[in-house]
Amino acid sequence: MYSWNDPDDRVAIVQMNAELRHAQLDLLSAQCATDRLRLRFSVGDLARYGEKDVLRKTIGTAVALHDYYVSIQNEMPADDANLSASQVVEAVQRVSGYLRNQREQHFSSGAPLSTRQRETLQSFFSPALLEHVRTVELHGRRLPPPPFYLEARSLGIENLPELTHMASLTFVDVIVFNDLIIERTLFHGLVHAVQFHLLGLERYTELFVRAFLRTRAHFSVPLETHAFALESKFAVSPAKPFSVEEQVRLWIREGRY
Repeated sequence: MYSWNDPDDRVAIVQMNAELRHAQLDLLSAQCATDRLRLRFSVGDLARYGEKDVLRKTIGTAVALHDYYVSIQNEMPADDANLSASQVVEAVQRVSGYLRNQREQHFSSGAPLSTRQRETLQSFFSPALLEHVRTVELHGRRLPPPPFYLEARSLGIENLPELTHMASLTFVDVIVFNDLIIERTLFHGLVHAVQFHLLGLERYTELFVRAFLRTRAHFSVPLETHAFALESKFAVSPAKPFSVEEQVRLWIREGRY
């Protein structure tokens, strides 16, 4: 175990963080390459026509990297990004207010799910949720950064979610797509709608904000990792039904959020 009080260890720690930054850049490049695959090719086509040896090696690498970084995440101290208790409470309130305002802004212009979409997703979500949720397509206009981002960065909070580069964002029961609706992305947004429904806006926001401040990356927030995991499960076996609501309730009971 390194110690900052040891001069030799300090050199090693500086080198470690330099290598960590290089790893982050490489991972971002890999994420961009994967996003290009996701946007152009379906999971079924990749599984059926992708080179099997390349797929197996890629999947093995991704799983190994996930396990490694999650093990690091589990060892990280929960310091809430060095914010005071009152600052954390204020951050939760600001994010909660933003989500509520965006929901109110977009709900009236939102469209209900189509009959085909409801039929495709009825084996995973309740009829009431599928009937109530609304979707909005911005056709490339993009969601702007929230107004509190500048203040957050002035407090030293980095790696804030880049909304303009995200495929969609769920505002309680409204899923806003920066471009067009893709089935897999719709599923992901609906998972968040279930989380909002079961947790409530305030609790969802508090869990998200505190986890983000702890992990410093939105894709490491349990609410987000669970949505990605269930989205992947659906994409791999879209004909194999499961209840998203049951999965979310399980994580709530086990305190995994």
